[in-house]
Amino acid sequence: MNTERLTLAERARIHAALGDPARLAIVDTLVAGDAAPGELGAALDLPTNLVAHHLKVLEDAGLVLRTRSEGDRRRTYVRLRPDALTAIATPALLAAKRVVFVCTQNSARSQLAAAIWSRRSHVPAVSAGTQPAERVHPRALKIARRHGLDPVDWHTSNLGDVVRRDDLLIAVCDNAYEHLPSEQRPRLHWSIPDPAPMDTDAAFESAYTEIADRIDRLAPALSPEATDSTRSTP
Repeated sequence: MNTERLTLAERARIHAALGDPARLAIVDTLVAGDAAPGELGAALDLPTNLVAHHLKVLEDAGLVLRTRSEGDRRRTYVRLRPDALTAIATPALLAAKRVVFVCTQNSARSQLAAAIWSRRSHVPAVSAGTQPAERVHPRALKIARRHGLDPVDWHTSNLGDVVRRDDLLIAVCDNAYEHLPSEQRPRLHWSIPDPAPMDTDAAFESAYTEIADRIDRLAPALSPEATDSTRSTP
């Protein structure tokens, strides 16, 4: 979707889709991260049939798309189309003292995400894995250096050894999201395909680009002022 080339009819369809309060609430929820239809229903207190109807309208308008989980193939996740964000206002998001990016092995996506985040935000960021590998993937190191990141101190860590109660967890893969501790809040989910199975520079570059785009959208919403305001909260 290129909003500079949308026809009047396409623009009208987007505005009509966002004219319903429930659909606008779904879009607001998906600005921060991806979600399964059932999760949207639970978060917004909507029955299954209404969630399905509203998602169909949003899909027809080109605002959202569905992807199948790389973990549990029976699950699907809904995500915003990146270009569609130019047509909507980003809502206020939660504050966080620290961000923890999580993937299964902590060998590529989460490492890249923490490094990119540290360039974009004053909010501290670290990375961890639910089943950490012994080392960071060599192609992740290569892509990091290509973009001017310094991976010399990168090492894998177990989520249980890293996470704190008030961290904002951002799972950058489906498997990790589906295995996060149920009591851990707040959390976000970014359904970013695992580049390791393809094991090409192009796959890792694609993961880098999507992570960077998502961070560019989220980082401004977690301002230093918002973070400072949480420090007095027990």
